[in-house]
This record gives sequence, C-alpha cells and structure tokens, in this order.
Amino acid sequence: MLAVAGVLTCSLAGADSTAPERWWSPGDGRPLPAVLSYDNALGTLTVINAAGPAPTRGHPFFSPLGANGRACVSCHQPADGMSVSVATLRERWKATGGKDPVFAAVDGSNCPNLPQQSRDSHSLLLDKGLFRVFLPWPPRAADGSSITPEFTIEVVRDPTGCNTDPVHGLHSATPTVSVFRRPRVAGNLKYVTAPDRIAMPFEVKSGEPLDTDPQTGARVSMNIMADSREPTLQTQATSAALTHLQVKDGLTAGQLQQIVDFESQLYVAQSYDRRAGALTAPGAPPGLGPAAMQREQPGVLRNGALQHLFMSFAAWEPKSGGETDGQAAFRASVARGAALLQTRTIWVRDVYNFNTLGVGNPQKRNCVGCHNMAMTGMDVAPGYMDLGTTNWPHAEPSPDLPLFKLTCTPASRPHPYLGRVIYTYDPGRALITGRCREIGAITMQQFRGLAARAPYFANGSAATLRDVIDVYDRRFDMRLTEQEKQDLVNFMGVL
Repeated sequence: MLAVAGVLTCSLAGADSTAPERWWSPGDGRPLPAVLSYDNALGTLTVINAAGPAPTRGHPFFSPLGANGRACVSCHQPADGMSVSVATLRERWKATGGKDPVFAAVDGSNCPNLPQQSRDSHSLLLDKGLFRVFLPWPPRAADGSSITPEFTIEVVRDPTGCNTDPVHGLHSATPTVSVFRRPRVAGNLKYVTAPDRIAMPFEVKSGEPLDTDPQTGARVSMNIMADSREPTLQTQATSAALTHLQVKDGLTAGQLQQIVDFESQLYVAQSYDRRAGALTAPGAPPGLGPAAMQREQPGVLRNGALQHLFMSFAAWEPKSGGETDGQAAFRASVARGAALLQTRTIWVRDVYNFNTLGVGNPQKRNCVGCHNMAMTGMDVAPGYMDLGTTNWPHAEPSPDLPLFKLTCTPASRPHPYLGRVIYTYDPGRALITGRCREIGAITMQQFRGLAARAPYFANGSAATLRDVIDVYDRRFDMRLTEQEKQDLVNFMGVL
C-alpha cells in the first residue's frame, strides 16, 4: 500500500483483498484520500474524491447507524467501483466467517428466516452479488396510498422460500414481493441524476409525466434505481437507511445532506489496463479515466456515427493495419470495439419502451440508439426497458431465482410483446406502478468501472463481460464474429 499526498494505491498482489486497506468496514475511521486506486483482474480502478481528503469518522456514509451494523459503504465499496463484486463478497465471507454486516439477514441472505450461519442461505449474494429487494404488494404511491395493480402475482417457483414465507411473503400480514438485484454504482452520479436534455416535463418514451423531486417539485431523471422508484438521491438514501441499514428513526436532514454531498462528488473509472497500459497518459483516448468523468458535461446525447459516446479512440486505431506489438494490438482491439458500439447496426425487436415508440418492430439501429448518454452509456431519457433479462422467453435460465406468473386484467393495456400472461424472475418497474405493460422493465446502468464490479445486469445473470456480449448477440441475432466479441469485451474493460 502506498499513500502519498492524498493518493492511496492498493494492490491485490500477494495480499488478501479484504485487508483493511481494501475493504472499508463501517466505522473504521480511516481518512478518505483525494484519490484511491485499486488493482483488479484487468488493471486498476481509480476513485476521485473531488472534495479532497476527508475524515470518515462519524460520517454517515461510513458509520453504522442502524441495528445491523451496516453503513452505506458496506454495499458501495471504493475498490469495487462504488458497488460490490462477487469476488469481494466471497473473500469477505471467508475472512469473517459470514459475520460481516454486509451479510445481514434483512437482505444479505436469501430470506431472513433461513439459518444465517450457512453459506447456502446467502447463495444469491455470494454467487451473483444479489441483495434481496422487498417491496409492498400492492404497490404504493408516493403519498403512501395503495395502487390498484393491473395484474395478479402467482409464485411459480420459490427457491429462496421468501415469497411463500408466512412472515415475509406475498400472503403474509404485510404482503411483500422479494426480488434480487445488484447494488448500483454510487459514483459518477451527476450523470445519473442529469435531467432529460430535451427539458420536457414528460417521459419521452411513454408521454407520461416525469416523477418530481418532493422537495422542489422539479422533474427528475428517473435513472437512479433499477425500477425508477426513488426520484432523488435524498429519497434513495432515506429508503436505504430504513430498509438496508435498519435505521429505526431514519436519517436526520444533516446526515442525508452529508451522504448526498459525498456521493455526488465521487468519480469512478478504470485508470490502468494490464494490456493497454495507462489509460490517462498523454495520447490516450480523452474519455477514459475518472478525471474525464469529473470534467465532462452530464446529460449529453451522443448517438450518431460522428458523435462518439466515449469521445475519440483515434489515438489507438491501427497505424499500419497489421499491429504486431502486444500493447498496440490490444489498443487497436479496444478502438474497434468502440467503433462497433457506435456504428454496428442490429435489428432491435420486441423491446418495450423502444420498439413501442413508433420506430417499427424490428428497427435497425446501433447500440447507442439506447445507450446514448455521453460518457456513461446510460439513456439520456429515463432508461427503463424490457430488454428480456428478466422475462421469459428471452431471460437466461435462473433456477436459483424466484419465478412469478403475472396475469393481467382484460381491461389493462397488455405488454406489447408478451401479452397478458407473463413469466418473469423480476417484474421490475411494474412492481412500482402496477402496470401490465411495464412488467420486466429495468433501468439501464452506467458502463464505467465494469472491470471492478462483476457480475452484470440487474439480476447478476452475466458473470463476465463476455457473457454480457453473448446475451446481446443471442437476443438480437447480431452474428458477431469471435474477434468482434473480443473487441467489445476489451473496450468495455477499459471503461
């Protein structure tokens, strides 16, 4: 470990990655450097704390405030790109015998009613990085009133036992649906919260009003959570404290502001690649590294062939057409992957909130037709879509996840491509709105720091970046060559 002038670098070489310098435990009181760098399988991730070095003792992001001993940092580790990886979770289980607060029964286990000392009770977290998200059924509006849903829910298969449990389940005294999702990145958040650049008061995909900030009344991005249920970072922190941290009386206004201020000035990206070298050195592509995330403007739409999502990769394009040097060849592969994301056309079909916009089904587009926000690969507009990661028949088989059968009412507007009877591992946005057509819709995440935070997709169904590419290749019949797949993997790995 090297600490100089507010810069902290931690290496995996020959060291337990759960050692104190890598794992941030609630309340350990270490000062937070201005820049933290952590090795990972592909290179090095760097986190910039734009406010400069700061104490963490007593800071609500780093302090155990609730009954289970957790802090926000438990699930948003700097070394894992302000999320948490399966590799880190497994190492933490081994180092603590499963007693770290990150494994708290409330959502760090498959269900609170299981024997918590058993690894099997935490299999979804340890194998897929999934935390239990428990939501009331029927849904509730922002004012707490009940929403009449357009569908009924039947539990077809319940490997965790939680959805059929008499205390925690769908037919308990407080009916609850449990789904399992990855924690999102608590960094680069100026992009996540950026309002629609079109500055319209409605969601451009559906024509419905955007959610509003309960404090200011301003329209919000709806991109913070996988199901868009929290309008602001303040409401998200409030909800997380009550549920995931089990803070009995919630957070004070001062604590909320400290958390939001801290999260809002973190910038996260890969900074070094073992094959490409330094990603922020002179001559490197200008969009790489966390300083670029800090510098650039959020909410910018870049979905044209000449408006590259992550800025130019021309510096790494092949100079002779036959690169033989290992580093040059890898950089050329990354540049090809960047071009593929921007220009490769595919037939996009049967995607709710894309093909439903009057563009045709199928519609010939490129990847940035949806992943269009500069520097992140998110959607400039609210990004929830049914890509097929949770709904049959497109979802990858997941026998360890609960399976639900949702039957929509005859009067409801059906899901445009799956009708009124839908089998799903996670109803997604529909658990918040109760709408049939939104079953399985999930908000896309940012692309930065991917090398540090496997697995991928909201349900952890892609263990590697190659698995991500294979999902898209199968889903949209892209017919990528082996070289094209590797180029895309290499490109995503340097982000």
